[in-house]
Amino acid sequence: MTRILTPDDGHPRSFTDATAAVDYLQELYTTATTFLRAQFLSAMSDGAPDARVRAFYPEVRVTTLSYAQIDTRLSFGYVPTPGTYATTITRPDLFRNYLIQQIGLLIDHHGQPVHIGASDTPIPVHFAVGSDAAIQVPQQGAASFTLRDVFDVPDLSTTSDDIVNGTFAPSDGVGPLAPFTAQRIDYSLARLAHYTATDPEHFQNFVLFTNYQFYVSEFEAFARAQLDDPDSGYTAFVSTGNAQITAGDQPLTEPAKLPQMPTYHLKRKDGSGITLVNIGIGPSNAKTATDHIAVLRPHAWLMVGHCAGLRNSQALGDFVLAHAYLREDHVLDDDLPVWIPIPALAEIQIALEQAVGEVTALEGFDLKRIMRTGTVATIDNRNWELRDQSGPVARLSQSRAVALDMESATIAANGYRFRVPYGTLLCVSDKPLHGELKLPGMASEFYTTQVQRHLMIGIRAMERLRKMPLERIHSRKLRSFDETAFL
Repeated sequence: MTRILTPDDGHPRSFTDATAAVDYLQELYTTATTFLRAQFLSAMSDGAPDARVRAFYPEVRVTTLSYAQIDTRLSFGYVPTPGTYATTITRPDLFRNYLIQQIGLLIDHHGQPVHIGASDTPIPVHFAVGSDAAIQVPQQGAASFTLRDVFDVPDLSTTSDDIVNGTFAPSDGVGPLAPFTAQRIDYSLARLAHYTATDPEHFQNFVLFTNYQFYVSEFEAFARAQLDDPDSGYTAFVSTGNAQITAGDQPLTEPAKLPQMPTYHLKRKDGSGITLVNIGIGPSNAKTATDHIAVLRPHAWLMVGHCAGLRNSQALGDFVLAHAYLREDHVLDDDLPVWIPIPALAEIQIALEQAVGEVTALEGFDLKRIMRTGTVATIDNRNWELRDQSGPVARLSQSRAVALDMESATIAANGYRFRVPYGTLLCVSDKPLHGELKLPGMASEFYTTQVQRHLMIGIRAMERLRKMPLERIHSRKLRSFDETAFL
């Protein structure tokens, strides 16, 4: 016997108004999660109920029968061929603006209503109560009954990246409408809160990644100045532990113990602010961060970290604008084979180059004094210099690489995989092939003089991208010929 929560009449409703459709998604989701929370709290206090408890994610579904050509200048907002398409939905409150936009485009482009109702995918109790910090789900064996005998729990067999990896094969003839299912999103939202110690709702649409904590103090200083400027458009600065300030002179108290990936958010009311994530060192961290941030559907992410310069003509503090990547990080090989090219995106490249010119007051041929455009090699061995140099150095030379790091290709490749516009601007902090190692004295002077300028370039690039229409920034280069309608 199962105690199941169903919608009012058990049937989906049709909508031609996107806002009304999202309102109903919110109603269904709130009803389902409220039901699960109440049943869970009752079970924790009174013991296991006499029936299994289950509620379902809401879903969006659309059917179109026409092959009529859609405006092909767009890379999103329509389904590729006639048929039925659907996706499960979670946290309509968090994704409200996104859902209204995507559903609205779908209705406008195809002239068909969307159908909103309950799906056949159960909501795991962990995700239903996860937004309430006062409720703790006990680990296996800690409760007086076996949790999964009564409630649905996370099921990794239905939490995958098959859609974005292009390997999804619908068993019922219904195609995917969005790049991620509800349970995949819920999984990442929980991981984000764990790794960054900030709630997902604080994340902004433009994300900067760095591999050094030195950038954080500069980002906070910039944020405080912006909060004191009434014309900046920025409204708050959020630090780890969800500590928040709304004025530049307010104190900011961070937790004594930083999370694995300290994250900071300079917010705007419409979510178009800037998030800075210190992913630390290594491709595994870079993959972990981007795997989870991708479900928030940011408009762009950029890597602004340090690298080894590989050319004798480079100087410490020079910039490298990546236009290609040598992928020797290996962490994405199973999801995105190395034979797949990772193209440079013109919109991102131009924004970064213009930002370098703006901050350094250089332009044209003079920019070549401090910036090179070329291939960035990303490896998974921080001490690659200690290996036999004949192999690694030969590959670096053959690839025409101008810089080497441990994160950039991973971030770019995951941007390609998840259809998130990406870019890389690195700063040369050492030249191991030419005897300039990153020693403490050199590093201190370098960090003092270069970090502020480098971070400001990343911020200026993001502010340029923010002014760009979505149909321009979300390039068709990132979309396949059999793509989901939602971004």
